[in-house]
Amino acid sequence: MSRRQFRLDDPEAQPGDLDDTGCHILHVDMDAFYASVTLLEHPDLVGTPVIIGGGTRGVVLSATYEARRYGVASAMPMARARRLCPQATVLRPDHQRYAEVSRGVMAVFRSVTPLVEPLSVDEAFLDVSGSLRTHGRPTRIAHQVRDAVTDEQGITCSVGVAPTKFVAKLASGLAKPDGLRVVPVEDVVATLHQLPVAALWGVGDRTEETLLRLGLRSVADIAHTPVATLQRALGPAMGASLHELAWGRDPRRVTPVHVDKSVGADETFGHDIDDPVEIHRHLLGLADRSTARLRSQGMMARTVSIKVRFSDFTTITRARTLREHTDVSQDVYRTARDLFDALGLQRARIRLVGVRLEGLQDAGLVPRQGLLDEREHGWRDAERAVDRASARFGAGAVRPASLVRPGDGSTTTPRRDLS
Repeated sequence: MSRRQFRLDDPEAQPGDLDDTGCHILHVDMDAFYASVTLLEHPDLVGTPVIIGGGTRGVVLSATYEARRYGVASAMPMARARRLCPQATVLRPDHQRYAEVSRGVMAVFRSVTPLVEPLSVDEAFLDVSGSLRTHGRPTRIAHQVRDAVTDEQGITCSVGVAPTKFVAKLASGLAKPDGLRVVPVEDVVATLHQLPVAALWGVGDRTEETLLRLGLRSVADIAHTPVATLQRALGPAMGASLHELAWGRDPRRVTPVHVDKSVGADETFGHDIDDPVEIHRHLLGLADRSTARLRSQGMMARTVSIKVRFSDFTTITRARTLREHTDVSQDVYRTARDLFDALGLQRARIRLVGVRLEGLQDAGLVPRQGLLDEREHGWRDAERAVDRASARFGAGAVRPASLVRPGDGSTTTPRRDLS
C-alpha cells in the first residue's frame, strides 16, 4: 500500500463537534497544487485527466486526481505517464505563476498566526495556540484558512488539526482532497494504530520492507514491539523514533524561520544534444528561470553551479563563487556558460543540464558597490521590468529575439539575448 494512499476504516466519521482542545498544530497542504494552479488558465480542463510536465523524457511535476486514478504520479517519467493515461492533456509548467500563488497562500497563513513553517511552496505547519483568542478554536481557524485560500487563489487545500506536527501532517493526508480532519488528543493513539507502517514519518521503501520482514504491518505492531528490537533491526535512532511516533509522541515545535538554501532549474531534452551553442541557449533559459525565482523571493545568490547529465546517465557538477551576490540572469548565465565551456566537451551527447544558485542572502541586506562607468539603468532594471510584464501578461510575454526559433511564435521559457 502506498504511503500516500492509506485511509482509515471510517473516512467519513468526522462529527462536527469534535473536541479540538490542545490541537494547536495545523498542517495545510494544497490539493494537486501545480495542476490546480495551471488549470486556473484552462478552466475547460477542470475535471479531466491533466498532467503537468513536458517532453517525452522529462518527469511529471503534478497531475490532477483524474489522472492519478490511472496511476500517474509526481516524479514519474513522462513516457510512462503517457502510457498509463494516453487521454490526458499535457500542459507545460509555469513556475513564476506557482511562486506568485504560493506567496498568496503563505500570506493567508500569516494572517492568522506568525508561527508558520513552510515545508515547500504548497504546504506548511501553523501553530495557532496564540491565535485562539482572536480567531477562535483551531477547527474554526482551519475553516477560515481553507475558505480564504479558495476565495483569494481559486484553489483548494486540505487541513489536518492535531496536537503534534506528525499527526497534523498525517491528518491532512487523510483529509485529501479538499477536506479537513481533526484528531483529538484522546484519539491520537487509536487513529495511528489503524494505519500501516508506511504511514509513519521516515518510513521509506527499504525501511518498510525491513518492518514487513519482521512481521510488523501496522503502527500498532510497532507500538507494541520492544524498542530494543526495533533498534537492532533499524538502528538506534530510527528504532527509537518510530516507537515514539507510533505512540503519537512528537515534541518538535513549529519553526517559523525557513530560508531556501538554494534555487534552481534543470531541463531534460527530448533528444540528446551535442551542440555547445544549443546548450548555451538552454543555460540562458535556466539562468532566467532561476534568477526570476530569486527576485520573486527578494533574495540574491553568490554561488552558481551547473549540472550536466550525459546520454549514459553519468552526471557531473561544477560550481563557482562570485565576488558579489547577484540576482541578474546575465551574471548567472555568463558564469554557467563559462563553467560548461571549461569542461572542454567535444561533441559529447548530453541528456540534461541544470543551473542552481546557492549562498542565498536577503537582497535588502546585500551591500551594492556602484561602478564609475556603470549605466544609470542596466540589466537589473531591465529584468525587473520583464518581471513586471510577466506578472501582468504571463510568463514569456517579453521574449528575446535570439531565442525564438524561426517560424515559432513562442518559447517554453522566458529568455534573454546571448550577447
